[in-house]
Amino acid sequence: MRESSPYKTIAVATTFSPRFKHVLAEAKRICDRFAAELHLIHVGKGDQETPRKFSDVLAELGLPADSPIHYEEGAPAKAILAALTREKIDMLLAGALEKEVVLHPFLGNVARRLVREANCSVMLFTHPQKNPKPLRRIVFIADRLRNGLAALKTTLLLAEAESCERLYVIGIITAFDEARASIAGDANGKATHKPNHHDEDALEELVLSAGATEVPIETRFIRGATGLAASDFVRSVEADLLVVPLPKNRETVQQLPSNIAWVSDVIPCNLWVVR
Repeated sequence: MRESSPYKTIAVATTFSPRFKHVLAEAKRICDRFAAELHLIHVGKGDQETPRKFSDVLAELGLPADSPIHYEEGAPAKAILAALTREKIDMLLAGALEKEVVLHPFLGNVARRLVREANCSVMLFTHPQKNPKPLRRIVFIADRLRNGLAALKTTLLLAEAESCERLYVIGIITAFDEARASIAGDANGKATHKPNHHDEDALEELVLSAGATEVPIETRFIRGATGLAASDFVRSVEADLLVVPLPKNRETVQQLPSNIAWVSDVIPCNLWVVR
């Protein structure tokens, strides 16, 4: 790998659901990619039966038998968030628990809160598999955030390890963005169109700043009435993973930038929020 891993600890939010083993199998792959220590977060009381169940599954999947188990009581989302903070976890993995509404898969309530409120990175799997599929197509949303470059470098670590076939680095231009640019242009006495050459250059500069890579990268601007057009693009290229860089959350509830606020509701594929 090009740089040391930014993730030392990766936790899995676990229940003994039918997809429990599948989520852990996905976690094994991600922990291996980032050389991270696996932690388990279990919502509920610790008893004699729970460690035995974990032990059996860890052995079956070839995961470390001494992986720490953190028990937290209370409502699932609140309990998971509390454990993440207390244990200083770097990234959380969980199932998305989505539902289909008018052809768009929506996040479940617990996953929605984790995306909005977690103080660490979050990776959600829409259809976790016991034998994880390679992440062949990845879409990275470039936004004007301070951690955008760091997030792209982290994404490249995973993309290279997965032998990613194509990484799309996209910018989003909404009708609101264009209206705002038009007003600014009128105030300056000149017309403004989006995207312009400055935007395109900034996108290319971001990619170049991330350093040399063998991963094929394509930059693109997505224009739509709302930021949700990016979700349609993700589905159109049959992406395996959508990456969204966000600032590290220090508040109880975080307002997402308007053009990517939809990621806390709609999940077109596996989602990785990088903080």
